Amino acid sequence: MRSRTAAEPRPAVLPLPGGREGANVRVRPLLCGLMRGPSAAFLRERGRLARWHALGVGVPRDGWLELPLVAFLVEHPEAGLILVDTGLHPSVAVDPKENLGRAFTFAHRDFRMRPEQAVAAQLRASGRDAADVKVVVMTHLHADQAGAMSEFPEATFVFSSAEWEGATGHGQRHGYVRRQFDHAFDYRLLDFGGGGADSYSSFGRAVDLLGDGSVRLAFTPGHTLGHLSVVLRTRSREVFLAGDAISLERNLRERHPPGRLEDEHLYHRSLREIELYAREAPGALIVPGHDLAFWKRLEPLLE
Repeated sequence: MRSRTAAEPRPAVLPLPGGREGANVRVRPLLCGLMRGPSAAFLRERGRLARWHALGVGVPRDGWLELPLVAFLVEHPEAGLILVDTGLHPSVAVDPKENLGRAFTFAHRDFRMRPEQAVAAQLRASGRDAADVKVVVMTHLHADQAGAMSEFPEATFVFSSAEWEGATGHGQRHGYVRRQFDHAFDYRLLDFGGGGADSYSSFGRAVDLLGDGSVRLAFTPGHTLGHLSVVLRTRSREVFLAGDAISLERNLRERHPPGRLEDEHLYHRSLREIELYAREAPGALIVPGHDLAFWKRLEPLLE
C-alpha cells in the first residue's frame, strides 16, 4: 500500500515549454562516482546459490564489478538545461549510508566518490548552477539515481506515475530510499497508459517531452515497474540513454538479465523493444546505465 508523502505530484501536461521545431540537443555525460558490486547482481547466475551470489554472499570481492554511477546533462537551444537522473548526493563522498541507506550500501558496500563529482559541483565548475537546470527527467527513483534530487529544488521533475507508485509502495529492499525523493518539489507524472502516450520507433509507449522530437521518453519497465529511457536527437545521431533497462552492454547483446527484477516479463518486453530499436536505428548510440568499459569510451562518441 502506498503511504502518504510530503510530495504532491501532479499529472504532466505535455509538451513542456521550450520546444523548437528542428531542434537538436547536446549531451554531456557526468560521472558521479563508482561502486563495486557482485557480478551476479548484473549478470544473472543459475543454480541454488544464484540469489545469494547476487547479494555478494560467498563471492570473493576481487571478482566484483566496478560500475559507474552517472547522470547526463542535456542542453536544448530553447528549453535550456535538462538533467537525466541526479547521481549521488554530495554526502556520499563522506558517508554513503547517510544518503543511500543501509540496505543499498550493504548490497554494494564499496563506493568511491569525490565531492567534486556531485552534479551540482560539476555544474559550478562549468560556470553554471543547480538553479539553471529547468527540468530533471528521472529514469527511475532508485537510490543511485535519485540521491541528489534535493540539490535541485527549483526544477520540474518528470517521471512515470508507475514509478511513483512503486517508489512510495516499496522500501529499501526494492532499492528506494524515501528521504531522497519525498520533497515538496514540482513533480510531474507521466501516464504511459493514458491518451497522452504514443509510439516511437519500436517503443509501444513513448512521449515527446518538448513537442519538437528532440527529447523523447520511452517506457521501459521491468528493472522497476515505472522505468523509462530517454531518446535524444543530437546533431549527428540519436542517443538512447537506457538507464537500468540495460545496465551492461551484455544485458542487451547476450539477452542476459540481471540478478533481480521487479517484473521479469516486462523486462524482457522492454529488452525486445530496445533490440528492435537498435535494428531500426543502426546509427543510434545506445548507452547502458552502469557499464564502465562503455563509459570510458563514451565521451568522444557524443561529440
